[in-house]
Amino acid sequence: MFGQTQPGEWEGHMAVGLDALDADQRQFVEAHVKGGRVVADHSWGQTDTVVLEVVAGPCRVIVKAGGPSNGHIAREIRGHREWAAPWRATGSAARMIAADERARVLITTYLEGQLVEGTPAQDDPGIYEQAGRLSAVFHDQYATADPTWNARLRDRTLRFLSMPHRIHPRIAEQVRQEVAGWPVGGATVVPTHGDWQPRNWLDDHGVLRVIDLGRADLRTPEEDFVRLGRQDFLRNPELEAAVVAGYGRDPRDPDMWRRTNVAEAVGTAAWAFKVRGEDFEALGHAHLGRLYPE
Repeated sequence: MFGQTQPGEWEGHMAVGLDALDADQRQFVEAHVKGGRVVADHSWGQTDTVVLEVVAGPCRVIVKAGGPSNGHIAREIRGHREWAAPWRATGSAARMIAADERARVLITTYLEGQLVEGTPAQDDPGIYEQAGRLSAVFHDQYATADPTWNARLRDRTLRFLSMPHRIHPRIAEQVRQEVAGWPVGGATVVPTHGDWQPRNWLDDHGVLRVIDLGRADLRTPEEDFVRLGRQDFLRNPELEAAVVAGYGRDPRDPDMWRRTNVAEAVGTAAWAFKVRGEDFEALGHAHLGRLYPE
């Protein structure tokens, strides 16, 4: 039923408990994973999302839970229910075992593989070609018109600019001037992963698998290229070509691509400053520097 683990595989590992979960979440997990014990905490630590690896006999699962204001768990549950079927069909994504949106908790099967980020696979065009194919099948399953998309993109960018940040005043003013000229109409949106990059990919002996649907939502397809664009594509243009080849076409409209990059860079710099993620904040500032050179 769940992912299998070999006998004795977890011997010597210090088990951690479910202390990070509230009472309702613990009760939910204990009801669905009887006799389970936590063997690893995979939480990033930058948000209140908790990600735990749990072993119950020969099986292991992933438990994800969030705090009272957490919106990621609801998005992840929706992503699994509404859009993950094409990935599940090929074993590219986990299967959701149980979920409680009110309690902000879900349990999925465990996926084999090593995180692509920080490994040689992060520079392998073959991995990125697979990523292109997986994003295409995800995007192509559904499309609809969102009459408020462009207005919300503009509002989101200005909202981040209004937060405390360390964006250079020259750049902040250039952003405001540019955003004032952005369109306010609608756009075609598709299912997107929302954080499509190597830290959410697993390499299972050359086969790419996908994790973390916590930002899944209907957006323009450009949104699933933007985080690759600010880092991996810059490092090696062959990776961009591989994604496009796997996708089968380049879905990026040049004007929307520019707006998406500006919004992403501002949001990264401001949000990372708020959570004191200095490395991530530096990524946002570098992106802004490329978009608004002196």
